[in-house]
Amino acid sequence: MQLTTEEHGEIVKIVVQEERMDAHNSGSLKEEMLKLFDEGKCNLVIDLSSVRFVDSSGLGALVSGFKNASTKDGNLKLCCLQPQVRSMFELTRLHRVFEIFTSADEALESF
Repeated sequence: MQLTTEEHGEIVKIVVQEERMDAHNSGSLKEEMLKLFDEGKCNLVIDLSSVRFVDSSGLGALVSGFKNASTKDGNLKLCCLQPQVRSMFELTRLHRVFEIFTSADEALESF
């Protein structure tokens, strides 16, 4: 999976540079988040602006990251969801779990 990370002080923004977040590649995101948590970086913003499709594995990776961040007194927030991805979050009611922002700047400022 193509990912880029940018550090903004205590917050790390992960930009997912894939059109699909599915069983084939969501493990990479999970590994990257675990690596950051191990380094003590527990406040994450996940930028999904390139993602047009997410399946249960992709959602599972994000939920796993959210749980890990919460147990370490951190937070995981999402930004820049495409309409198809946003509707998947609404369908699964996960929009009630995650804080979702329209822009990365908005998400970063919310910490």
